[in-house]
Order: sequence, then structure tokens, then C-alpha cells
Amino acid sequence: VQLQASGGGLVQAGGYLRLSCAASGRTSSNYVMGWFRQAPGKEREFVVAINWNGGGVDYADSVKGRFTISKDNAKNTVYLQMASLKPEDTAVYYCAARYGVRSHYPKHYRYWGQGTLVTVSS
Repeated sequence: VQLQASGGGLVQAGGYLRLSCAASGRTSSNYVMGWFRQAPGKEREFVVAINWNGGGVDYADSVKGRFTISKDNAKNTVYLQMASLKPEDTAVYYCAARYGVRSHYPKHYRYWGQGTLVTVSS
């Protein structure tokens, strides 16, 4: 499975961005797509995960109510809509995929995209 993330950029606090993650290769309906982020000097942290077959979504508490994950089955693409952005949301955002159940742990994900930088200015 190959993942291609895009959509990062510079935005002011309170603003909006939409990230995309396109999957290709040996994809399956039985996998989970996740978004993680890593700020400078910090560990990679969980943001959100979704079952590709529509079975459920988990959000990190820090983004609940502000971020929304969605998917386009026809395009094999997952979107992360980020609203009310805060400076602390600044990070490189990675999409990831795994087979099985949703997980909050990066080590559980086998496939990773290249990351896209989101910078939120105050």
C-alpha cells in the first residue's frame, strides 16, 4: 500500500485546512486509515483513525469538535478537515494504514505517507 499525503500549508490561528491522503496498491476494505502528527522535538501522536468499511472513528481529545475525517471510496482517499486551528496544531501530519482494528499507536501502523507540514501562526 502506498500513501500520498497532501494539503498542508501556512494558516492563521482560527483558520481551516484540508489534508488528503490517497491510497494505492493492494488496498482493502478491511483496513484502518489514521492520521498522526509530529511537532518539532516531540513524539508522533495520534490524531484520528477511521475504519475504511465505515465501522467507526476515533479522535484524539485535543482535536475533537475541530477536526473531521471523511473518505471517498471511489478515489481511495481520506480527508482530514481541520477547523479552528491553533498554533499547537503545528506539526508534520502523516497518514498511515493498517489492517485490523483502529489503534492510537504509531507502531501498529505498517504503511505511512511522506508527511505534510501544517503551520498555524498566532
